[in-house]
Amino acid sequence: MAVKIRLARRGRKKMAMYDIVVAESTSPRDGRFIEKIGSYNPNTDPSTVVLKSDRAVHWLMVGAQPTDTARSVLSHEGIMYRKHLQVGVNKGAISQDQADEKFTTWKGEKEDRKAGAADTKTQTKEQNRAARLDAEKKVNETRAEAIAKKNKVEEPVVEAPVAVVAPVVEETAPEVAPATEVTVDETPVAEAAPATQVAVEEAPVVEETPVAAEAAPVTETPVAETAPAVEAEAAPVAPATEEKPTTDAPAAE
Repeated sequence: MAVKIRLARRGRKKMAMYDIVVAESTSPRDGRFIEKIGSYNPNTDPSTVVLKSDRAVHWLMVGAQPTDTARSVLSHEGIMYRKHLQVGVNKGAISQDQADEKFTTWKGEKEDRKAGAADTKTQTKEQNRAARLDAEKKVNETRAEAIAKKNKVEEPVVEAPVAVVAPVVEETAPEVAPATEVTVDETPVAEAAPATQVAVEEAPVVEETPVAAEAAPVTETPVAETAPAVEAEAAPVAPATEEKPTTDAPAAE
């Protein structure tokens, strides 16, 4: 009757764990087994293997055949290499001490490789995490810019009118025209009227003409001095003649 080393499933749905068992080939997968020599948990990182290495080597030496999955697990733990060395000891090719020393050396190198792989995996994981954070940050910034642009109210652009600068004109004081002289017509004094009548002739009143001031802007010309106005002299009034009493001529005797 053939004996196999295989995995027996246990655990809940989607979180399966396996026992490494020695069972008859005719037994169902999760049925009866002869001996349990370890466990295998693939849910951890790295996977966890607990194995009784001495019992596994014993069953291999007596002819138990591992399944493909069980062989991969045993090879990873060095059980298949240890069996190979034990066969050499049984044939007398090497001594037991040499076989143990070789297995110890291999085990140390294996641990170093596992540690290096774990470090590399950790670094790769950190790099991937940083890359994801950077990508997410860029996406958030782009989204924030889009939201800000959407919420921004666009104000209409009003063109400022072009200011036209007027030429500066210097203000100059208006030139005052000289006052016109007022001419007064002097009338001759009226001759004395006969005694019986007093004739007083008054000179006609002369109207004063207003001063004509022409405001003519002259560029950079001094202000002309205002000529003094000539006072109008009043026309002399002829003195009144005294009335002489008329004396009757003496009657002729």
